[in-house]
Amino acid sequence: MTLPKVTLRLTPTTLLVLRRGDLTKFAGDAIVNAANERMLGGGGVDGAIHRAAGPSLLEACRQVPEVRQGVRCPTGEARMTTGAGLPARNVIHTVGPVYHNAEASAPLLESAYRSSLQLANQHGLKTVAFPAISCGIFGYPFDEAAEIAVRTCQQEAGQLQEIHFFLFGQPILDAWLQAAEEAQLQPAEERQEL
Repeated sequence: MTLPKVTLRLTPTTLLVLRRGDLTKFAGDAIVNAANERMLGGGGVDGAIHRAAGPSLLEACRQVPEVRQGVRCPTGEARMTTGAGLPARNVIHTVGPVYHNAEASAPLLESAYRSSLQLANQHGLKTVAFPAISCGIFGYPFDEAAEIAVRTCQQEAGQLQEIHFFLFGQPILDAWLQAAEEAQLQPAEERQEL
């Protein structure tokens, strides 16, 4: 069963696709992993991606040099590895903040999205799919996270043709739809492959 999706015009050249579903099934250029600073797997989205990708993803992560003891990707930054056994060709690993308050956490969440999108653009990617970074165990309020995600994607879309969000439940999907409405995004026709 395919869950419904909503396709919106994010920029003149980029579509925003919001859906419920399994991020690990995305067959595009990259999926974004809500990782931890060690980049060696974990719970939630991170664990699901590592399980779906198989052990070669963990090996790819181990090849990323540490920037300091036990840290391969500091909070707010992003790193890219192969997609290993996933349908997506690459995995962009980013670390979102544990939510404390908007003042402390918002700049870090924005940086996690910005760094991921900049990395995708630097590598000439056209399609990327995100989870709701920091919205699971890290406790980020859905409405605040959605506003940051949509705004940052609009600012940093660059040459990307499609930015997808795979959201894990109706309340979080509703938060992203509300943020898209507040950003005055309009429905878009999807690209038809010839």
